Amino acid sequence: MADILVLGAGVSGHTAASFLRRWLGAEHSVTVISPRANYNWIPSNIWVGVGKMTMEQVRFPLAPVYKKAGIRFLQAKATQIWPEGSAEHERPFVEAEWTGTDRAGETERIAFDYVINATGPKLNFEATEGLGPEGHTVSVCSETHAVEAADALEKCIVKMKQGQRQKIVIGTGHGMCTCQGAAFEYIVNVEFLLRQRGVRDMADLVWISNEYELGDFGMGGIHLKRGGYVTHSKVFTESLFAERGLDWILRAHVSKVEEGIIHYETLDGNNHTLDFDFAMLIPPFSGVGLQAFDRGGSEITEQVFAPNGFMKVDADYTPKPFEEWQGKDWPRHYKSQSFDNMYAVGIAFAPPHAISRPMQSTNGTPISPTPPRTGMPSAMIGKAVARTITDLVKGKQEQPHSACMSEMGAACVASAGASLWRGSAVSMTVYPVVPDFEKYPEHGRDIRHTFGEIGLAGHWIKHLLHVGFLYKAKLKPFWWIVPE
Repeated sequence: MADILVLGAGVSGHTAASFLRRWLGAEHSVTVISPRANYNWIPSNIWVGVGKMTMEQVRFPLAPVYKKAGIRFLQAKATQIWPEGSAEHERPFVEAEWTGTDRAGETERIAFDYVINATGPKLNFEATEGLGPEGHTVSVCSETHAVEAADALEKCIVKMKQGQRQKIVIGTGHGMCTCQGAAFEYIVNVEFLLRQRGVRDMADLVWISNEYELGDFGMGGIHLKRGGYVTHSKVFTESLFAERGLDWILRAHVSKVEEGIIHYETLDGNNHTLDFDFAMLIPPFSGVGLQAFDRGGSEITEQVFAPNGFMKVDADYTPKPFEEWQGKDWPRHYKSQSFDNMYAVGIAFAPPHAISRPMQSTNGTPISPTPPRTGMPSAMIGKAVARTITDLVKGKQEQPHSACMSEMGAACVASAGASLWRGSAVSMTVYPVVPDFEKYPEHGRDIRHTFGEIGLAGHWIKHLLHVGFLYKAKLKPFWWIVPE
């Protein structure tokens, strides 16, 4: 009998646990440890944040789904990993602190044969003074944050209807942020909502980002095939923003937020301020703070995890100039460099290098996007690791299953306004996610499979994806047929 632990129940962790349970026999156990009681379909938080969906439409309780599937669920926060066990405990184990109301604060040690770190990111609002719901800005990074954002936005709309002009600022809240795509979706959805509500003329909308150019999205930009032509995402995004009357500030590190005032530094080293009435700024991400210990009780966190708290896996972390990195530097199997019984999936693994060129201001402040590892790639990685562990448990001799982001394509549908007949979305495919300039020297990607369009059909697809992926996540009949 084998015991597999999955730490986290987001896209990658939930996918891994679901397929492990499907592929492994009943004699093996699958346990999910997550501090949250609910699964949240994060892509639809954008619609919650503009009042188009309720919180309950984007989440569901995990416990009954896992119980029906035969997956053990512990509502707890993993704090320590002992991959070799300890003097008192022969088997490897994870120490976790319960967060459920019945046992909140208690700690428990859960033994494992294999562990998958799918803890995702810590929303590091503390990196910027005054950032986040505890400060002076709102967020759409969780369903509860999105509800708060919608309430604050509604108050702005009421003021506009009363004749008060409002300045709305949306973007990234630190020079090292990722997830620009979520902020992009939010600003175009807010603009669309203001037009629907008849107050667009009373609002100034400003995009602020650490991107060097619009449309970078932490991916170094994308060359898209559109209507037989190749268009860079910079032109695509600038055109969209110009059509909707959105102003933009780029190459910016938000250093502090006060009530109604954003302080930011630009690459030229100059400091600026930007006033606002409503601001939604994405925070930077870091690891959740897991610690690792060897059998003797010595802490080995720095051996297992990168300085940002994400787990080091089978990638090439050798320091080298940006020009020398290659697509093959990225991990294929997501196994820990230090222990054969540990894996990391989704945002929990440490990327080997930036995809967008790292930049620093003349003051030495890093201002450039960090690599995205969310959505479709996250699910595909979780599924590949689940297949690898299944083979190991069953004694198969096949090679570990690969899900390298420099060999993986991805599709993305970014909402640009929610409405059955007048909505729109940007539909894109990218192949590969991480550019490979050895294989595709001109653009780093296969332009035949990298394209984008915007229109009403994209909105319908986005809504169908919302329905389909929640169906899959709830493990409804034939859930495994729905692709990642």
